[in-house]
Amino acid sequence: MAHKFEIYKDKAGEFRVRFKYNSETIFSTEGYSSKASAKNAIESIKKNGPDAPTEDNTD
Repeated sequence: MAHKFEIYKDKAGEFRVRFKYNSETIFSTEGYSSKASAKNAIESIKKNGPDAPTEDNTD
């Protein structure tokens, strides 16, 4: 599969999620104190992301 979510621990010991496509990190989340919270973040992104609008703030 070319894309995936990864849960990992940062240097501070917090759980983070990164989304990778073809081994390139597209984005990563804030740190969470529990793995369950990181998993909830993934589910939230999957649920709410497809309908999220694009906001162009370059003007």
